[in-house]
Parts: sequence; C-alpha cells; structure tokens
Amino acid sequence: MKAKRGFTLVEIMIVILIIGILISIALPQMMTARRKSALRTCQSNLRQFDSAKVQLAIEMRLSNGTPVAFSDISPYIRGNPQCPMSGTYDYGTIGTLSSCSLAEHPHPEQ
Repeated sequence: MKAKRGFTLVEIMIVILIIGILISIALPQMMTARRKSALRTCQSNLRQFDSAKVQLAIEMRLSNGTPVAFSDISPYIRGNPQCPMSGTYDYGTIGTLSSCSLAEHPHPEQ
C-alpha cells in the first residue's frame, strides 16, 4: 500500500504563521523607508528650486525680496518636480529658502 504524500493541516498552518510573522516584521520597515525616501526627494526638490532662484537672480540681476513663481525658475529646472506626498511648494522670494507645505518636510538647510 502506498502512503499518501502531502502536507497536513498543522504543517500548512505553521507555514502561514511564519509568513505572517515575517510580514509583520517587514511591513513597518517598508513604510519607514517610504517616508524617508519621500522626505529626501522633497528636500532635493527644494534645493533645486533654491539653485534655480540663484541662477535667475544672477541672470536677471534681481535683488533679494523679489517674488518668484515656478514659471520664472522653470527654465533652470528639468521637468516639474512635485512633492511625493502631495505637498505644495512655496518658492518664496530671491534670497529666501523655498518650502514645502508639509511640516514633516523641512528645508534641509533649516
């Protein structure tokens, strides 16, 4: 008589339990990594805006305090950078730092 091959219910439940434990360990780490990545991307965008404002000020001979819109700095930036967490950017004025509307995305130089 041949013995039936296969997994018992207990073996399958143990495998599912182990997979559940691994997921519960990995999921918070992935969420933390996602938040950190979004923060770094946003801060990189803010640095780009500030560099573009400096270039604009030099080329157009603008003084500190001159308001800046995205259309003014867009020739100095590739694409249209967006905050990965749906924040909005305030480009500020010449001589000031750009900012994101999300408090958890401070400018890297603040």
